[in-house]
Amino acid sequence: MSKSAQTPAAFAEPAPNASRPRPPVIAMRNVTKTYGVGDVEVHALRATTLTIERSDYIAIMGASGSGKSTLMNILGCLDVPTSGRYRLAGIDVSQLDGDAVADIRNRRIGFVFQSFNLIPRTTALANVEMPLVYGGMKRAERRELAVRALTRVGLDHRLHYVPNQLSGGQQQRVAIARAIVTNPAMILADEPTGALDSTSTAEVLAIFDELNIEGRTVVVITHEDEVARHAKRIIRLRDGLIVDDTRYAPVDGLPPHASNSLEPAS
Repeated sequence: MSKSAQTPAAFAEPAPNASRPRPPVIAMRNVTKTYGVGDVEVHALRATTLTIERSDYIAIMGASGSGKSTLMNILGCLDVPTSGRYRLAGIDVSQLDGDAVADIRNRRIGFVFQSFNLIPRTTALANVEMPLVYGGMKRAERRELAVRALTRVGLDHRLHYVPNQLSGGQQQRVAIARAIVTNPAMILADEPTGALDSTSTAEVLAIFDELNIEGRTVVVITHEDEVARHAKRIIRLRDGLIVDDTRYAPVDGLPPHASNSLEPAS
């Protein structure tokens, strides 16, 4: 068995059974994030308790300075909480060292950014293969998975094009293919349509919709109502607090139009 086909024991999800179902993708309890000290402390996130179930589709919204970016960085394991607990797919991230966090980030989270973050002068195929290279997968295996991911987003005819040969919408689709190629527990998209025209925006959102229908968990950070309308659940932040958390479509047996509990865990 190749290294790529193995999952370290620390990252292996417990097998579901009647007495131990799979954990939620995200479980945050009383998470805070504070920058600075003393009189210059900034409370970017305050006592945030949040659960994200499998197959959910969430839009996180808020004005500039509301805490969206801080929450995204913690969800994506790009930053650590000042206090509180964060579990990703059942794994307590606070108990991992830097290398282990980087590994779980590579395996469990697929990132999509506003600026695409593709490597210039590198083909679409090679860009999508990159997370698999970091994971140690053999070339033939990663090539097959990368082609499959690019085909999934409608770019099987652009495998060997470099970013400057692609439109903005096509570049974002390459980024989505790169995000899904590792079969992550969650797709985390930060303003994914912010640099796109209306046609490309519609194409990208249609892909997110389809991925969610297939069972993938999608979390989108956005300030655009058009984007948020595609989600099953909208979470709004203000001054580092979740001030509204409303579900509009069912997932895992939860009814539509049910307001989620905002009470912090004890």
